Amino acid sequence: MELKLLLEEKVKQYNRPEFIAYDPIRIPHKFTVKNDIEIAGYLTSIISWGRRPSILKSANKLMDIMDLEPYNFIMNAGKKELLQLEKFVYRTFNYDDCLFTIEGLKGLYSNYESMEDCALKHFNTSGRILDVIVGIRSEILKTPHLKRSEKHFANPMTGSAAKRTNMFLRWMIRQDDNGVDFGLWKSIPPSALKIPLDVHSGNTARDLGLLVRKQNDWKSVEELTNNLRELDPDDPVKYDFALFGIGVFDNKLIS
Repeated sequence: MELKLLLEEKVKQYNRPEFIAYDPIRIPHKFTVKNDIEIAGYLTSIISWGRRPSILKSANKLMDIMDLEPYNFIMNAGKKELLQLEKFVYRTFNYDDCLFTIEGLKGLYSNYESMEDCALKHFNTSGRILDVIVGIRSEILKTPHLKRSEKHFANPMTGSAAKRTNMFLRWMIRQDDNGVDFGLWKSIPPSALKIPLDVHSGNTARDLGLLVRKQNDWKSVEELTNNLRELDPDDPVKYDFALFGIGVFDNKLIS
C-alpha cells in the first residue's frame, strides 16, 4: 500500500499538461486530426533517444519539412518534396532511413484508414501488444529498404524492450482527464499496454522492488508490467509517469 501511494502521488505530479512542453509528446500535440497525430507521434517516437531538447528540435524540423501536414505529405509528396528530407538527420537516423519510413507509412496508410486499424488487426490475433508492435513494424518493412534501416524499428520477438514503440502506444491508447496522453485508439484497452522500459525507469523499478531481472529487455517489460498491473489492473502503464519522473527528476528520493 505504501508503494502504491508513492507511485500514485508521482503520477499526479508528472502526468500534467505542464510537462508536455518538455516531452516528445509535445510534437503530436501540435495536431488535431487523427492521422496527423498518429504519424507525428510515430515519427517522433522513432527518434526519441538522447537528449530531449535535441529530440524536440529534430522532430520539429521534420514536421516543418512536411509543412505541418504529415498525413498529406506522406500520401501526396512528389520527388521534389521528398528531396527536402535530405535536410533531415538525427544521429544514426539519416536520409535513407527517413525516406524509407515515409514510404513505409504511405504503404501502411494505403491499406488502412488509420494506424489504429492496422494495430487492431494485429491485436485481435492474440490480444497482445507484442503483436501490435510486430504487426506495425512488419507493415512498414514491406517497403523495400536498406537492411540497416531495420534497427530503427524495435522487434520484441528478438528480445527488444521496444521502449519507444511502447511509449507511442501509451500516447495513442491511454486516456484520462489530464490532457497528456491522447486516448485516440478506443479499440485497444489501456490494460493491454506494456511499460516503456528504459535505463531510468528500469533502475527506479529495481530500487522499488518492482523488477528483479537485470536486463532491460522484453522479459523485463513483461515482469514489470505484470507487477504494475497488481497495483492497477485497468491502467498499469500510468505508472510510467512515476517511474520516469522519479528516475530523471528526483532520483534522490531513493537511496
